[in-house]
Amino acid sequence: MVKVHSRCDLACDHCYVYQHADQSWAARPKVMADATITTTARRISEHAAAHGLDEVHVVLHGGEPLLAGRERLRRVSEELRHALAGVCRLDLRMQTNGLLLDDAYCAMLAQEDIRTGISLDGDRTSNDRHRRRADGSGSYDAVVRATRLLGSPPYRSAFAGLLCTIDIANDPTAVYEALIALDPPRIDFLLPHATWDHPPPRPAGDDGATAYARWLMTIYDRWLLDGCRPPVRLFDSIEATANGLASFTEALGLGSPDLVVVETDGEIEQADWLKTVARGAPATGFHIDRHAFDEAARHPGFLARHAGPAGLSGQCRRCPVVQVCGGGLYGHRHRHGRGFDNPSVFCADLFALIGHVRRTPRSARSRPTEAPAPPVHVLTGDDYDALAAGRGDERAVRALLATELSTRRVLLDAVRERIGDAADPALSVLIELAETSAHTVPGVLSQPCFRAWAVRCLTDPSATPALAGARLAEMALAAAVRAGGSARLTVALRGGSAHLPSLGRLVAQDAVAADLEVRGGELFVHTGGAAYAVREPPDGMRWEPLRYLHFTGRPVAVEDMDPFRDVYRAPARPRLTDDEFDRWRSALTAAWHVVGTRHAPYAVATAAVLTALTPLDDPEGNGLAHVDDHVFGVLGLALAPDAEALASLLVDGARRLTTNALLECYAPAAGPRS
Repeated sequence: MVKVHSRCDLACDHCYVYQHADQSWAARPKVMADATITTTARRISEHAAAHGLDEVHVVLHGGEPLLAGRERLRRVSEELRHALAGVCRLDLRMQTNGLLLDDAYCAMLAQEDIRTGISLDGDRTSNDRHRRRADGSGSYDAVVRATRLLGSPPYRSAFAGLLCTIDIANDPTAVYEALIALDPPRIDFLLPHATWDHPPPRPAGDDGATAYARWLMTIYDRWLLDGCRPPVRLFDSIEATANGLASFTEALGLGSPDLVVVETDGEIEQADWLKTVARGAPATGFHIDRHAFDEAARHPGFLARHAGPAGLSGQCRRCPVVQVCGGGLYGHRHRHGRGFDNPSVFCADLFALIGHVRRTPRSARSRPTEAPAPPVHVLTGDDYDALAAGRGDERAVRALLATELSTRRVLLDAVRERIGDAADPALSVLIELAETSAHTVPGVLSQPCFRAWAVRCLTDPSATPALAGARLAEMALAAAVRAGGSARLTVALRGGSAHLPSLGRLVAQDAVAADLEVRGGELFVHTGGAAYAVREPPDGMRWEPLRYLHFTGRPVAVEDMDPFRDVYRAPARPRLTDDEFDRWRSALTAAWHVVGTRHAPYAVATAAVLTALTPLDDPEGNGLAHVDDHVFGVLGLALAPDAEALASLLVDGARRLTTNALLECYAPAAGPRS
């Protein structure tokens, strides 16, 4: 970690550098000097050569590293690459609050391949609780603007992810939704730095002992429903260490420390989260001008963490999850008078969280966007009456969906017969996946616009077999991603894009077809003799992920891209802009609160039925809720002007969705029910 600048343009009250025990920053120069940059690069190169390293990881840090200036950061990159040329690879990264990011900065980061993480604590309320400017104003708007800029197609290659410091006063669901709405490549949740002498805030009572675990469990369970995307370093580390692999974070596992800090004045220090422990706690007495990194590595502070389980407290050594937890972050174990011979101040939280993750079957963590379905419940007459009134329970809704799926299977067979050979490659993929993943075919058939596509294939003379086969190929590829499998198919593009249901669309305006491959559950596009992950496509292409809202407590897809979604009396809107999407999230969250308070008897059925929304045009601005026979579970919607009206649209729309499905599936045998 190279501290290129020691000051910051925020005044976060939870910052371990400026607000905790060690205040050595005040005596250090603001900016790392050119000579110190050169010497640091040389020392890194010497160390890599001496130990035969294949790669070194360098993180530019602060303070706020962007305050060092664009050209100084470019100089750091050039010095490091020059020094390591012919020695080893360089993985160069930066952690920033993002306030100074603009197009010129982002272009430099992409050109220099500086993978950049941005610190954001969630939604506006959560972020601005701590991450404020010196005048007390919040930073949320500026950080979100910077994140969207860095995550935009020209600069996406430089976006490493989001770092969120946990505060249990914040709503975990709101935090998670705000983070995933920005489509980060990775999320890192950071427990607040604390010790036994200065413990983290907790609510009173027995539940307070595991408050941080329960906060994270809420997010973990939601993350599973979202198909474990994007990667979350903490959750991935628990799974890795439980399987005997190395952790991705020093906060877990029994791996040896591999992080050294070079301060702006050239002082070599231990990990700077030790600033929480005591004044001078990270210091080693070594300096980049006088000492090699091997000398620093022999400092007692580093050696103390090389002992594995033997270096942990007795309580930790006896713990059944010690291989996963590793005693937690070293700094979190400190207590005056006993040093680090203690479990983590988050011990109970880590134990509970690890147990929760390990109790979840691995199959539920693999890929799907929904949890594995429970056994099918058979509808009774009482269920039918309750569903028709909009008051059914979740089991009844699932039973209705299972019955409705049988109609979709019939439609799939009919489409296959109509398009003939054009269906063969995609069907081969689906058949193979069905043998290895029980939920693959139902998952494909339950996609929002499947029936609209199938009916159009069977009734519209302009729906050629080639175009129908292209859609089937898209569904097969999406199924392969969901199952974590492999497949390779060529997809004919419609309107310059390939749409993969439940995932998103790849836009390539100048192409007529796309060569797409799924490897290990990841989607790639082949072009120009190379394969590119679709999340970071080559020039001339862009990936637009399907976005989800979670206002009902489960994922609700915003289906604003599928070419077969335009089945309503009002025209479907094009893809929502980021600002529009945020407005929809806010409006629907407020409306759902009204549903829960004023329409509570209908809330369970509405949440269970509503799997997707298609935004509609509404010139009058009064709000619309349309349903269509061919898109069960999808509500065509235009926002109403207030939360009460929008809540009514949601409840009434969900009831009509259920009624349509009941009439189709059961009306012939239902006699007088109508």
